[in-house]
Amino acid sequence: MDVMNTPEHELFRQSLRKFLQKELVPHFPKWYKERQIPKEVWKSFGSQGYLCPWLPPEYGGSGLGFDYSVIIMEELSRADLDIPFSLHSDVVVPYLYSYGNEEQRRRWLPGCASGDILTAIAMTEPGTGSDLAAVETTAVRDGDHYVINGQKVFITNGWDCDLVIVVAKTGKDEKPHRNISLFVVEDGTPGFIKAKKMEKMGRHTEGTAELVFEDCRVPRENLLGEEGKGFYYLMEKLQQERLVAAIGSLCAAEKMFAEGLEYAKTRHAFGQPIGKFQYNSFKLAEMATEIEIARTFVERLIADHMAGKELVTKVSMAKWWISEMANRVAADVLQLHGGYGYMEEYPICRHYQNVRVDTIFAGTNEIMKLIIARQLGL
Repeated sequence: MDVMNTPEHELFRQSLRKFLQKELVPHFPKWYKERQIPKEVWKSFGSQGYLCPWLPPEYGGSGLGFDYSVIIMEELSRADLDIPFSLHSDVVVPYLYSYGNEEQRRRWLPGCASGDILTAIAMTEPGTGSDLAAVETTAVRDGDHYVINGQKVFITNGWDCDLVIVVAKTGKDEKPHRNISLFVVEDGTPGFIKAKKMEKMGRHTEGTAELVFEDCRVPRENLLGEEGKGFYYLMEKLQQERLVAAIGSLCAAEKMFAEGLEYAKTRHAFGQPIGKFQYNSFKLAEMATEIEIARTFVERLIADHMAGKELVTKVSMAKWWISEMANRVAADVLQLHGGYGYMEEYPICRHYQNVRVDTIFAGTNEIMKLIIARQLGL
């Protein structure tokens, strides 16, 4: 893609690739087995300018564009590193930058860029998934504070975060989307409890947690943006979140396909490489075609997103279709590996586990189709 194909981009990509191979790749198997990424890894990544590279220099960033974030996502996938840098850099921190006042920006953003502050966003609740307007967590004004009570689940980075943006209900308007506000809750705040690190099928290094807020008193200064505008802020930022999700699914599909193709060329059965059997060769041809279609679509979306275009329908299309395509690739590549694909020593086993959630997070694929249908006037 022209927008990501300059000498500057290539220099950035090669520098990042060398850093990953030297500093992260040798240690990742140990971290994955322990299900924990050391805090020092985030600081090391941030010290090189790879966290929130789009932030202006006055807030600790490099003033680069979203295209550099995409390069980081791609290279992390190619290096086979499951670390939620993009959730922090390109999903959560943009809320602080876009809706925070100047004091809040200077208070939190430099630490976000350096890796000293890890972030999370707490939307999902035990009884509320994609229906954000129906959250039950409350934030009640009490003088110069808000008192937050509620429970959040499936919060990526929740176990390790230094601050979390909490979606809470602050009003009683008959239109529920007008009652939502966003609050920044810092680790160590009384009443903010990291209740449980959740055991998952895959993505074991993401520190997914259940968070509880029991009479958690948050200063009024930690209200993000205006009271009652939280739902609108969430809708504004979901475009990039879902684009990030689509990019992640695409990168995973490309990585799995490369592994499957190599295996098909080197694994022999009945006197020939298994890729020579027509069924396998046709499967690989189908995967290559779908991945190429997805890559073309995503690159256009990246360019349009960087140009500031409204892409709600298209990113919803990309999110559901590419995540399901990635799951098809995972299943086919694992099948191609036979019994070895079921062994955890083979990367496809981990990829198969990890990619399953892609159809669920950032809004389920059913919700994506509902959004598209409504845009079609249905």
